Amino acid sequence: MTARRALWTWVIVCVAGAALVLLTAGRDWFTVTYGVRKVAVSAAELAPALGPAAWAGLAAVVAVLATRGVWRRIIGGVMALCGAGVIAAAWWGSGASAALRISASQAPMTGGGAPQVASVVAWPLIAAAGGLLLLGGGVTAVLRGGRWPGMSDRYDRPGANPEGAGRTLAESAPSERALWDAIDLGTDPTAGPENREQR
Repeated sequence: MTARRALWTWVIVCVAGAALVLLTAGRDWFTVTYGVRKVAVSAAELAPALGPAAWAGLAAVVAVLATRGVWRRIIGGVMALCGAGVIAAAWWGSGASAALRISASQAPMTGGGAPQVASVVAWPLIAAAGGLLLLGGGVTAVLRGGRWPGMSDRYDRPGANPEGAGRTLAESAPSERALWDAIDLGTDPTAGPENREQR
């Protein structure tokens, strides 16, 4: 039960990390003002890798549940790389220079004062936090994933005897020779043990 609880705690943490990244991937991180015109710069423009990395992290969660052994560790390594990529993309996209470059292509300056840049600092930080959860989840899967149960473990019967499971009725029944030997000794092979003792 402890290993199963640890597995599902890990699942919740990783899904939460991917959800945070997806939440920030669809938001505007900067607003650049050119005179009377405002240009919103989204995370999809600043850090386009956020969305794919988050979906890859979710896919890795499902893959960890469906695999065991070395494959589980490999998938954990992929998840850790996704988390590291999210952190790097969040750091790269939080720079005002990238927002100015993108907004300038949409609304080039026609004179006047310098553009004013306003950023929503919370979104890059939330994205980085989600990436950190994915990174930690991937490292945890690499180090401890081998101790977690697989999806098929709950269907295995404890104490089952695989050797006796395949035996047929004919194999477990007494042989014909044994029946004839019992008749020669004066016993009725069809009688139960209590009837044989009475005879």
